[in-house]
Amino acid sequence: MTKEEKKQHQLDQRYLRMARIWAENSYCVRRQVGALVVKDKMIISDGYNGTPSGFENICEDEHNVTKPYVLHAEANAITKLARSSNNSEGSTLYVTASPCLECSKLIIQSGIRRVVYGEEYRLSDGIELLRRANIEVKYINLDHHESE
Repeated sequence: MTKEEKKQHQLDQRYLRMARIWAENSYCVRRQVGALVVKDKMIISDGYNGTPSGFENICEDEHNVTKPYVLHAEANAITKLARSSNNSEGSTLYVTASPCLECSKLIIQSGIRRVVYGEEYRLSDGIELLRRANIEVKYINLDHHESE
């Protein structure tokens, strides 16, 4: 690993840890997910999974099933960008769990070029779609300090 690659890996770990902390803002009980969009070493957007603005902050129904209108952390971060003057072209998304297929479509359309994630999701179709779109995908297991 070159000095520059090592420095980038350290930055990736730091931003991923920050996304993990940001996930703590989620009111979801089953799973808390956080996301940061970083461009030129600046955080330009953030998000966590939860209900749309104006809805009650309860993500699960009485049977502990996630409500269908709960937004994923990536979708919250990307839509927040749409309401700002920032541009996600060429940025990196740090997300605590691997993106689903729907979020991967948003990531591709937003111009994000790298995705760094910290937990494998049971489905890998989102990651496969990102790779098909030539988006760099990196998995970092913060608990074991391993990456692919």
